[in-house]
Amino acid sequence: MFRPTETCRDITISRGSGEGEETSDLKRSQFTKGREKSIHPPIESHWRLRSPGENKPSSLPKPGIKSMLNYPLRIRDSLKKLGKSKSLRVVLEGVHDPKDEKLIDSFRELLFVEGHLTGKHNDYHTLLRFLRMRDFDFSKAKDTYVNYLKWREEYGVDAIPKEFKFEEYAEVKKCYPHGYHGVDRYGRPIYIERIGMVDINSLVQATPIERFVKYHVSEQEKTLNLRFPACSITAKRHIASTTSILDVKGVGMSNFSKPARCLFMEILKIDSNYYPETLNRLFIVNAGNGFRMLWKALRAFLDARTLAKIHVLGSNYLSNLLEVIDQSNLPSFLGGNCTCSDNGGCLFSDKGPWQNPEIVEMLQSTSITEEIYNTESNRGVASEEAMGTGQNEDSGDASLTREEHREHEDAKAAGKTEAQNIQALERALVDTNKVSDIHITCFGQEVVMLNKSVVLQEIQALKTALDSTKAVLERLEQQIKALGV
Repeated sequence: MFRPTETCRDITISRGSGEGEETSDLKRSQFTKGREKSIHPPIESHWRLRSPGENKPSSLPKPGIKSMLNYPLRIRDSLKKLGKSKSLRVVLEGVHDPKDEKLIDSFRELLFVEGHLTGKHNDYHTLLRFLRMRDFDFSKAKDTYVNYLKWREEYGVDAIPKEFKFEEYAEVKKCYPHGYHGVDRYGRPIYIERIGMVDINSLVQATPIERFVKYHVSEQEKTLNLRFPACSITAKRHIASTTSILDVKGVGMSNFSKPARCLFMEILKIDSNYYPETLNRLFIVNAGNGFRMLWKALRAFLDARTLAKIHVLGSNYLSNLLEVIDQSNLPSFLGGNCTCSDNGGCLFSDKGPWQNPEIVEMLQSTSITEEIYNTESNRGVASEEAMGTGQNEDSGDASLTREEHREHEDAKAAGKTEAQNIQALERALVDTNKVSDIHITCFGQEVVMLNKSVVLQEIQALKTALDSTKAVLERLEQQIKALGV
């Protein structure tokens, strides 16, 4: 299969009708003042898997009982390292760039110190997107990221996938043709809109603007949490951005009424501020004279980095699309050979790896496992914080000397912390004991296997180790009592 090499290069905004080309760099200075934003390479280049010829990191041994006891709240991380070299987790994560990891660690420290590091949405991928968005300016990235967290809370984004039902979906599709359809040659999902066929009057009758915007957010969340991971599994590399096509045939100034402008600006604001660095490239096709006049106004709202990802093409666009998209993944109305006749048309099908039941099941299994262990970890942290409060309340025992008091506090803190760690480990073991035999096959090879008999043996060994630890705690308790508590 043809797979073009991803390189950092100038992306042109071409007329597509034989009138010549102009690079985005030549126009960029007209729309940016002060320090220019860097045009970063595709975001996936930071997370690509190593090729067989590259040096591989030293393999880690299978974690044993001792290491798991040392880190009782990180059993999840130990389980991630089990399996073959190209495990499901490795494919989903990709290989992190060491330089970026250092920057992200520093950024995470800044967020933690200022109280902005919550339990969600602070993973490597999310933080890197916001850092890239602000050219790795920590102060600006922090402000943008904090606004993002505030918006998610106020808008109720986390609840949308479960609670929001867009019953008017089919009717909206008819007056606003859009949707995901297949993947490009690199493996990224393809998003298509037929702007020239949008009937804004019928759209606002079918659904309020507010509900359509919420539907758009739900689709963005689905892309981050399902489409990108599913594409990553299929492509065997980390996928984190889309290839988009806007068909603007017949579009002119008359198409942008007040409701249309309101909808466009709201979606643009959401995508720019809260889902940065998720667009790899955008093809605007069938751009006639009417759209070119409109484009001069629209581009004023876009920064240099976004402009560098856009191709504006006329009617002779097919060769440009075929360079990055196989004809089988291109709808017939764009010159491809796909019709999706069984699904009412290509833009109704939502065709892609994310529709594969086996891949969806794999992702659901991974998500459930992480949720269990993240919950246990959060419980452990919360318990330790509660214990810290209790220690402050009991610190005023005047019957002890200063030295005895310090020893008493150290012993008590150690005992309570160890007890909390053991309780968290026991809860994790209960959940682990519920695991049945799981065999996940990916790319023709078994990448993850949790055999119940093996898991039970590990559980029994951990329980034995717990008994020994409890004996130590009992002796520690006797020492505390001897101090006069």
